[in-house]
Amino acid sequence: MITVETLFSGSSGNCTLIRTEKTAVLVDAGKNCKAVCTSLEALGMSLSDLSAVFVTHEHRDHISALDVMMRRHFMPIHVTSLSAPELCRGRSAAAAAQVHQGLLYEEQVGDLTVRSFPLPHDSAGHVGYVFVSADGDTAGVATDMGYATMDAYNNLRRCRTVVLESNHDLDMLRLGPYPFPLKQRILSRFGHLSNVDCAGLCCGLAADDTERIILAHLSHENNTPRAAFETVRAVLDQNGHQNTALSVAKRDLPGSMEDFCVQTQQEWICREASAAL
Repeated sequence: MITVETLFSGSSGNCTLIRTEKTAVLVDAGKNCKAVCTSLEALGMSLSDLSAVFVTHEHRDHISALDVMMRRHFMPIHVTSLSAPELCRGRSAAAAAQVHQGLLYEEQVGDLTVRSFPLPHDSAGHVGYVFVSADGDTAGVATDMGYATMDAYNNLRRCRTVVLESNHDLDMLRLGPYPFPLKQRILSRFGHLSNVDCAGLCCGLAADDTERIILAHLSHENNTPRAAFETVRAVLDQNGHQNTALSVAKRDLPGSMEDFCVQTQQEWICREASAAL
């Protein structure tokens, strides 16, 4: 069985823990080593429990903790050849880097099989990951993508748990303080996934047996946990996927906002019941 827990998630830094009873790996390591260690400690773990780090791409909010981490606990860092040059600017990370040619590769770490797949983003070489345990459980991680590709869907479909980007609310972004060129970049096909587009992909995944979805990489300026959750939850429910578990990754702490989500669902039930009277 695979357990998926976000250590922190957002524009300031991203890190996700994937583990079985025998193996634990990270997807990305943003922020700093102290933040990673603090989050691991909250889950009863330490750097020494990790077997590898799988990097999605070279942007700093996904790799900034790696150099110090490698000095404290040396382990393989798996990265595509296109993203490797930025990662390897630090000596410690460079020594640990296991560079893979192209955007498609497969790696075995303990009892986890890890497969990469390409995602559209304004980076040199961006990938998502699917994890398969020895007992056949599956999980996927896909953030930082401008649009939901068929390739992403085909790789994530049938994953029991998926961490998926729900970066921005379209109205908040368009009316917000960001300069126009930055808004255009975020809205482009190599930017970030909106709540609405995330909801559409979630419906497809829910129809293909995904049981749990964690919304991640929310923009601090252009989104709120409530906006992301309510947008996706409404579309899931309208399409008959009421049983699909949905939560929102916390920005600075491990875990997802499940209490908030349950409260929100209860509010909807009360509102619907009142409207029916």
